[in-house]
Amino acid sequence: MTRPRNWLTTALRLVAGIAIAVPATLLLGASPAAAHPMPHSVVQLDVYKDSVTARLELPVGDLATASGIDLTTIKSAALPTKAEAVRAYLAQHIRPTTLKGEAWQVSIGALSLGRTQQTSTGPYRELVAKAVFTPPAGADVRHFTLDYDVIVHQVVTHVALVTVRQDWAAGRVGEVGTTQVGTVRLDVRKMSVEPLTVDLGEGSAWRGFIAMVKLGGDHILTGTDHLLFLLILLLPAPLLAVGRRWDGLVGARSALGRIGRITLAFTIGHSVALAATALGRLEIPSWPVEAFIAASILVGAVHAVRPLFPGREAVVAGVFGLGHGMAFSFVLAEMQLSTGQLVFSLLGFNLGIELVQLLLVCLALPTLLVIARMRVQPTLRVGGALLTGTAALGWLVDRLGAPNPVARAADSAGSHTTLMLSALALAAVAAVGWTLATRRPALSEPGEGVRLRLRRLRAES
Repeated sequence: MTRPRNWLTTALRLVAGIAIAVPATLLLGASPAAAHPMPHSVVQLDVYKDSVTARLELPVGDLATASGIDLTTIKSAALPTKAEAVRAYLAQHIRPTTLKGEAWQVSIGALSLGRTQQTSTGPYRELVAKAVFTPPAGADVRHFTLDYDVIVHQVVTHVALVTVRQDWAAGRVGEVGTTQVGTVRLDVRKMSVEPLTVDLGEGSAWRGFIAMVKLGGDHILTGTDHLLFLLILLLPAPLLAVGRRWDGLVGARSALGRIGRITLAFTIGHSVALAATALGRLEIPSWPVEAFIAASILVGAVHAVRPLFPGREAVVAGVFGLGHGMAFSFVLAEMQLSTGQLVFSLLGFNLGIELVQLLLVCLALPTLLVIARMRVQPTLRVGGALLTGTAALGWLVDRLGAPNPVARAADSAGSHTTLMLSALALAAVAAVGWTLATRRPALSEPGEGVRLRLRRLRAES
């Protein structure tokens, strides 16, 4: 016999059933869009000596809700018709100040529309705006207050992530990601958007210098075209040119001298061009320089097959090195550094290039000398030249305006630096081992002093 249900138990079960059924009904009936996480804004800061540049990435849907400026359907070509209203809205809601409350100047620059996707969100349209924050004279750009409430002042669930992308004095240069400074969101306790205190710590020229040394090393390691040019010129260095053919060897000492002169000339060429272009702040179009570099590699590849300028490789390396140095300067130009920072950066960047270049030449040297003495040398030399020439031709066509898979494949080789260094190191070890194993011991002969004494003894007898 079962006991009658307690009325309290029945009521509790009924309430629990409702508590489960109602959320389930709401979730099942909700549209997929309602369940999607909403995209957030991103404010990326680039810190310079006398100003801070911000890149604003704003979802246009939330921007339309907050500002009334609808950019969700207009084409990029029509953006200028809305530009004045967008700049006015942004300037009204971005108010950086010193820690003492002194206002900074805000200038809203270029605007563009695009499509993107954040983690856990579907693709959406965004507005990208550039803003420049300029503090009062003598104010500290590394410590300030950012009173920012773009979109957040109306869309209470919206969040803006504030990050630092470039900060030379803190050692943040190049494409190394971002460091989060803080978030801007509605404070639900106060029902207000609190200003964000930006504290970037203390910067120093030493940190900037060390960061530029690393950047220079990374640039030459991942710059496949620069490495190929140098290595393809070094490939026939141990060989003797006879007419229009490579035939015979020049000897180890002469080969080492050639390799040293080629490397030094290339170093001088690109260092001079890098210094002149960077310090002179020359604005040179990138595509002619990049096309010139591709052409220089192609010339080097042809020379490795048939001598074009035997004995003058160092001169050619120095001349073509000028173009490579101009390409290096583009990295510094993008950083918008002050003159003092630029001098330190130039020294550090060039030092990084030279250190890694020296390492690569030292690793390649034993292999080059051994290959020159092997029977398969012509096959390896011509094969390497053909591969290099194909990559150079692909780059040349690409940089003249016709993208192609050959150029993309050659560019992707720069992402495998660990594999490349490992291969060079293993080849160097194998070359040294082969040299030691095949070296013939010299016949034991009396020294010069012994021979003189023997002659004197014979004469006396």
